[in-house]
Amino acid sequence: MSKIKRRTMKEKEAKKLLSEFFQKAEISPRQLPMFEPPIELAKINGEEIFFIDKKPILAKSNGELFPTLMSDEFLQPFPKAIVNMGAVPHVCNGADIMAPGIVSFEGDFTKESLVVVYDERHQKPIALALALYNLEETKKLKRGKVLKNIHYVGDRLWKTMKQLSGTT
Repeated sequence: MSKIKRRTMKEKEAKKLLSEFFQKAEISPRQLPMFEPPIELAKINGEEIFFIDKKPILAKSNGELFPTLMSDEFLQPFPKAIVNMGAVPHVCNGADIMAPGIVSFEGDFTKESLVVVYDERHQKPIALALALYNLEETKKLKRGKVLKNIHYVGDRLWKTMKQLSGTT
């Protein structure tokens, strides 16, 4: 593993980060639980992981800022795609989400919105994806990619977060 640089963010820097997240996610700060600064930043391999209360809440990879799969409270406001259990191993290996694997949706979304992917049996978040179409277009599709996988259980970011947060 590469060297990890970890530091506490300045308050102004933390507020800017959260403002960027709320704007990109198109959600209100009131939709999330209250938390107290400081926010800790860990940089590794060109990716950034942001910790609040020692829990990895947000990440930035390839210029994209998004909630991590370990931040249940930050995932709640986002629309959901529920996938069948046959799709789970593929999604957890980084595959994009295909129309036939989707069982249902909860919430509305537009093209390029963040969508949280949950498994059908356990209702656990397994991936975070970008919508390739809006909800109505997606529902009409019978085949092909509908969501682009950007963060999934078991990816490099996930493994780094588990190591840094001390969870197994």
